Order: sequence, then C-alpha cells, then structure tokens
Amino acid sequence: MKIATWNINSVRLRIDQVERFLTEQAPDVLCLQEIKVAEHLFPHEMFERLGYTHRAICGQKGYHGVATVSKVPFVECSRYDWQDNGEARHVGVELQGEGKGLIVENVYIPAGGDVADREVNPKFGQKLDFLARMTEWAAKIDRPTLIVGDFNIAPLESDVYDHKALLKVVSHTPIEVETLGKFRDAHGWVDLGRQFIPAPERNYSWWSYRSYWRQKDQGRRLDHMWASPDLAAKARAHHIIEETRKWEKPSDHVPLITEFAL
Repeated sequence: MKIATWNINSVRLRIDQVERFLTEQAPDVLCLQEIKVAEHLFPHEMFERLGYTHRAICGQKGYHGVATVSKVPFVECSRYDWQDNGEARHVGVELQGEGKGLIVENVYIPAGGDVADREVNPKFGQKLDFLARMTEWAAKIDRPTLIVGDFNIAPLESDVYDHKALLKVVSHTPIEVETLGKFRDAHGWVDLGRQFIPAPERNYSWWSYRSYWRQKDQGRRLDHMWASPDLAAKARAHHIIEETRKWEKPSDHVPLITEFAL
C-alpha cells in the first residue's frame, strides 16, 4: 500500500498537478493539506474519475483545510480542533478492506508567524499549544496509526540548509524542536523520512518561493510521515517526489510517499 502526503497550497488552483501526480505515482491514499476550499466546493470530479472514490474533506473558505482521498474504502473517525478555534486542520480515517484497521491522521500544524516569541506573536503560542494538545492525544493511542502532513517544523540540524542561520527562524527554533520531540515521545512515533533517509543525508520537502530553489537549494524538511512502532516495521520504502517543485506554478511543498507491506 502506498500512502502519500502533500501540502498542495490550494487544491483548486493546482488540480491539474494533483491529477498528474496521482496518474504518475498512483498512491492508494493521498493526504492533502492547505486545500484552501470549503467542503462544498471541493473539486470531487477529478478524484472520482481517477478512482479515488473515498474522500474525507475538512475545509474552510480560503485558508487551511485538509483532505484525505483514497482508492481503499475508509470511514472517517475524527476531526480534532487542536488549534482550539475552529480552523480546519485535521481529519482522521480508518481504512477498511486492505489495510483494515489502520488509522491515517492528516494534519496541518500552524506555521506560527514570523517571531519565535509567544508574548509578542500570538500565532507562535498557538502553534506550541496545538502541539501540546496533539501530545496529550498521542499519549492515549492504542492502535496502529500513521500521522502525516505539514508539521511546519524541521527538527534535525540536517533538516535545514543552514542550522546556525535558522536557529532563531520559526520552524527550526529550539523550543519548537523540543515541543515536537515531546509529541514524538508521547507515542514512540517513528519518523519514516529519517528511517529511510538517515541524518545527515539531504532530505527537504519545502523551498520558499522567495529564493531560486534549484540553484540555492535552501530547503527545509517541514513535511513528515510518522508511524506507530509496529506499523513502521511494515514500511518498505519512502520517496520524496521532488520533481513536482519544477512544475509550472508549483506548491512550495513536494509530496512524500511511503510504501507498506500490510
């Protein structure tokens, strides 16, 4: 089973790119973040045509939003408001049929603004609180679970192009890394990206629109696929589909795919 995650940065704007990705890579399940569309306006037709007939959409107008689409039957099992303000940032599904019982959690963690200080930047505090609520939830998990999405944190020194230069930049600050580490430890999550591409090997999933990414390669690893330990043992391969960043008017993120032998 191939499960993919991708911050698409507007699913309607980049629907042709999603179709190309699905046609070329053919994942069984795709988790999208930052779909930027209300649920009733989600572009169902293309997914239906390609056989992704099972969909769980948690969206809102113009901002945020997540969607999980699948060829494999599933039932939606959760929508957590870890932001505590009603923003559409999570949806969880339980697979049926092949992979029956596997929980796939799709999350879009807040970026956290530009200043790494909750006193002067409330968005940064919201990000840390979001992670704290996720950590409380993770401590209670008792089933094989895969959590994927845009975590908006690059935790390791080798997850960014310049560790020292980014220590005070939101997404790589020590407090964010520490807070994400508490979430990891609450369930014993296995970071599949680093299981298959061990540090310090290059492993980026995001490049700013502000720099010429192919020349400078100023990337960060903000997107993740983390698995329960017993599920991680069934992972067989992990891929970064970096070529999508070369497509015309691309998302600033690229897709990740993990293959499992379930």
